[in-house]
Amino acid sequence: MAKIKFIPIESLLEMQENNEDFKLVEVLKEQSYGEGHIPGAINIPVDNLKDEAPKQLKKTDKIVVYCASYQCHASTNAAKILLEMGYKNTIDFKGGKKTWIDQGFELER
Repeated sequence: MAKIKFIPIESLLEMQENNEDFKLVEVLKEQSYGEGHIPGAINIPVDNLKDEAPKQLKKTDKIVVYCASYQCHASTNAAKILLEMGYKNTIDFKGGKKTWIDQGFELER
């Protein structure tokens, strides 16, 4: 099985700043996404990944998944699922929304 790669917020910011082509995916439930998400993120709850990923993501996409915080395991679970499904370029921004907010960045609503 492919290994999960974790990235710090600096790597995510660098990818955004350099206009890298990647899909940012919040894997929390729709309600949580609606209450605020990292700008540019789409929402595919971890429980819906197997059905929704093929509709919204390509196997060739660079995918960054995130959830609520380091204590939340949804993004790591999502990364495992996506890697098993053949999305080889999947990365886990483990700090999630909490790290984003703690660094002074706004959430999009």
